[in-house]
Amino acid sequence: MKIIVCVKRVPHTAARIRPAQGSGGAPGRQIQTDGVEFTLSPYDEIALAEAARIKEKHGGEVIALSLGGDDSQTILRTALAMGADSGLHLRAPATVGLELDGFQVASAIAGALRGRPFDLLLFGRLAVDDQSSQVGTLTARLLEIPSVADVTRIELADGRARFHHLVEGRVEVVECPLPAAATAQKGLVEPKYPSIKQIMTAKKKPIESVDAQLPPAALEITAIEPPAPRKAGRIVGTGPAAAPELAAILRREAGL
Repeated sequence: MKIIVCVKRVPHTAARIRPAQGSGGAPGRQIQTDGVEFTLSPYDEIALAEAARIKEKHGGEVIALSLGGDDSQTILRTALAMGADSGLHLRAPATVGLELDGFQVASAIAGALRGRPFDLLLFGRLAVDDQSSQVGTLTARLLEIPSVADVTRIELADGRARFHHLVEGRVEVVECPLPAAATAQKGLVEPKYPSIKQIMTAKKKPIESVDAQLPPAALEITAIEPPAPRKAGRIVGTGPAAAPELAAILRREAGL
């Protein structure tokens, strides 16, 4: 069983994100990286943990793949400490991770994987920086293999996969032949922090580096701006006596 897990370097979810300024004080197209900690995207951690679980049960190997600049190797080392056997670094001009659109990333991954045999291709359901939820499904489509999004359970047997995922309040089960792709949702498995021994062992595991083949961009980022500040709330009263005033405000200001 050969499993490839695609991982992305993203700003930590607790980091304060500030847009970078463009020329002349105009909104920039990137974020400020000074003082921002970068880490492995949380949903990718779930995918990695599931790959390690499958390997423990069925045997085989796990390959972690990441696209980006040289800093992506740090994320690959984390993936190796979490159970991947080797890494594949697709070198691309994407220092922050927002420089490339979903189609470019999916095309680069699909191009690198053509001719590389694998059984299962796993992604996190989304990267927490752009939150596009595109790359996993696009990559599977370009590779012409089955794919299921937001998977909460994976069963493998006899060259086939059964993927469980939530659809409008119910669980849908999709069965398909391997190779196949899936994006990992919360609940699939709980990631485990690597031990010191695993971190040290990861330093000796191999990472292959190849240049990513990128198509022209399908989307263009014109500016990154912070969200508008929220309006301050106000208290119109307390208890049942406040209900008439609240109803009047909703009719007058919200048009309800």
